[in-house]
Amino acid sequence: MNYFGARELDVVVIGAGQAGLSAAYHLRRTGAEPERDFVVLDHAPRPGGAWQFRWPSLTYGKVHGMHSLPGMELTGADDSRPSSEVIGAYFAAYERRFGLRVHRPVEVSAVREGEGGRLLVETSEGAYAPRALINATGTWDRPFWPRYPGQETFRGRQLHTADYAGPEEFAGRRVVVVGGGASGTQHLMEIADVAAATYWVTRRPPVFREGPFDQERGRAAVAMVEDRVRRGLPPQSVVSVTGLPLNDAVRRARERGVLDRLPMFERITESGVVWEDGRTVEADVILWATGFRPAVDHLAPLRLREPGGGIRVEDTQAVRDARVHLVGYGPSASTIGANRAGRAAVRSVRRLLDRVPA
Repeated sequence: MNYFGARELDVVVIGAGQAGLSAAYHLRRTGAEPERDFVVLDHAPRPGGAWQFRWPSLTYGKVHGMHSLPGMELTGADDSRPSSEVIGAYFAAYERRFGLRVHRPVEVSAVREGEGGRLLVETSEGAYAPRALINATGTWDRPFWPRYPGQETFRGRQLHTADYAGPEEFAGRRVVVVGGGASGTQHLMEIADVAAATYWVTRRPPVFREGPFDQERGRAAVAMVEDRVRRGLPPQSVVSVTGLPLNDAVRRARERGVLDRLPMFERITESGVVWEDGRTVEADVILWATGFRPAVDHLAPLRLREPGGGIRVEDTQAVRDARVHLVGYGPSASTIGANRAGRAAVRSVRRLLDRVPA
């Protein structure tokens, strides 16, 4: 214990999604022991990271680009089961196999400067004083809601992808889906089968990607996101720069007119939306499939943000504080990127711990 009554150890990992579990796995590979040398804190009620909150109709077979965690493959999964169940069970088995002992549910309220060169991590189960921090909090807890004139006057329902539970609740409704990413198209293709009418609205024309998403395309997409992070700008998701995969389901939806895109409306009224040219659409529901932002508000006391609004990161290390590593942030915000980032962060943390006396 230190002056703050905090428990001292080497590393705190915040978040037990793909990136956090990858980091914990690699910490164990270096000889670090859970509870003695590091702890993993997670605010979710059960294993599964953000996957546990995905809508039931997102079956495992519809998941795009899920990579196994390091050291244990995900095999034999039933494509017809909800992804939340499949991946939740896989993460739970992974935690048991490697003895990761995740503390949950634990809320982290703030990370600030401690004493003796340590950080102070304030949580709902008490305080920790680590020598290094691996932040793997992802984005699910920060859904992004754009603001448009008249939004507060709309008498119908507004919800975000984070609140989407499946298409059944939209039966017989007129639905405006806002957002040009994978979630928006998935929602549309489901809702169109039961809704009275659907309208797809995006800020930019969608780009559909023919052919496989190979390594070259993947590296190019990651490089674009990585460049923003290195310049201290808020990161875009990797998905936002890869385009939408043009699979058979998407082709059928385009043929049916489900994915006929409209430009962004100008304002919202009590009963729908209005475009600059005067066109109107009456709607019962506006579904905002507008993405998420990094959940890093708890790091605010460390003043890591750059003037551009983001946290500047080199590899996984925060440029303003070498003790802090961000995984699942920016270019590592994909399942394969999270795995690599977890390994890279642990290597860097290990060098720091070896260099700086306890």
